[in-house]
Amino acid sequence: MKIIISPAKSLDFESKVPTSLHTQPRFLDKAEKLNKKLKTLSKNKLSDLMKISDDLAALNYERNQTWQTPFTKENSKQAIYAFTGAVFQGIDVQTLSEEKIPLLQENLRILSGLYGLLKPLDLIQPYRLEMGTRLKVGTKDNLYKFWYDAVAKALNDELADDELLVNLASAEYFKVIPKKVLKVDMITPVFKDFKNGEYKTIMTYAKMARGYMVRYIIENNVKTIEDLKGFNVEKYRFSEELSKGNELVFTR
Repeated sequence: MKIIISPAKSLDFESKVPTSLHTQPRFLDKAEKLNKKLKTLSKNKLSDLMKISDDLAALNYERNQTWQTPFTKENSKQAIYAFTGAVFQGIDVQTLSEEKIPLLQENLRILSGLYGLLKPLDLIQPYRLEMGTRLKVGTKDNLYKFWYDAVAKALNDELADDELLVNLASAEYFKVIPKKVLKVDMITPVFKDFKNGEYKTIMTYAKMARGYMVRYIIENNVKTIEDLKGFNVEKYRFSEELSKGNELVFTR
């Protein structure tokens, strides 16, 4: 089973990592090309492009200027330990048993505007580049066109013909993967909470739930749709009634 998730804007490059194991990003050459473009953008241009404050623009300007290869343990950090958003809080890798890290490395993939597709132990340097950013690189008008089908083809290379692909990424990031290119069916779990008389997706809770599901899959070595339906963390339960096709709905 392969799982795809979105990255996070919040990063932690200060805390120590409990493992020395690390790998290199598959698309580091493409990331270098993007960084070369980012290095040419002033703080004001970054602020306008990314719709961020002057302080965040200044921070990311410095990140862009200091970003450099080769990636080492001294100037980089493993992705799964660097991202700290809600999904990653749900995964809570710091408390995952050490024996489960190889399975996490094998099964989880993180989509990224800068790095394309990351394994959990891939080294990264600090950055901010959301997939929906309208960054023009050469003849490519945006990041979706820049990455085109490269990410989907990379996933295909790793997927066995009968392997499940579980989509826990946001719509913004999933758009980088053309469905017609994928060689396997994709399952998309959806998380809904009961509020004001109806079930609805509350994004803050949904992001945490995506992380909970990643951890559930890894801890229980989930391999089938039926196993996936057994997800029962933080009172979420599978809803046969609300689920349809490859969309599995979990409610609480």
